[in-house]
Amino acid sequence: MDAVSAVGTLGAFTVGFVLFRREHHREEARGEDERRSQAVKVSAWVEAQRTAHGGREVMFLVHNASDMPIYEVSLPNADEGDGEAEFIGLVPPGQTIQRPAPREWMATYYAPEPVEIEFLDSSGRQWARNEQGFIAPTNDDASDAGSRRRFKIFRRSL
Repeated sequence: MDAVSAVGTLGAFTVGFVLFRREHHREEARGEDERRSQAVKVSAWVEAQRTAHGGREVMFLVHNASDMPIYEVSLPNADEGDGEAEFIGLVPPGQTIQRPAPREWMATYYAPEPVEIEFLDSSGRQWARNEQGFIAPTNDDASDAGSRRRFKIFRRSL
């Protein structure tokens, strides 16, 4: 009888442990969804537009569909090898910000397409979205501050 009790206790423990692990994984997934909830609402693309003088120029567009602003927004430069970026700064909630892309982009422009973007969400988490739309947190550890910003910054002349 003691052996049957031991097997029953072990079985109950095993079932309890498996259920605990499943719930733990669900909680982790919910937490990740909450952390990503603002970041997934941010997108960036390049698009040609008519200028006031009848010409065309290529523009960066950054759209923040979330309810909170995003910060330290940066976009790539035309020459991917030089590591520079267009620094936009803040994009308010529910708005689309436009900035001119480098003139060299007009030579290879065909149609609107997504571009890389890096930004901080309202919780201070650093995110990067690539040209295929994949979004992932980037390392925001203070010891890795040098690699946190993959781009050097260039500013538009006013």
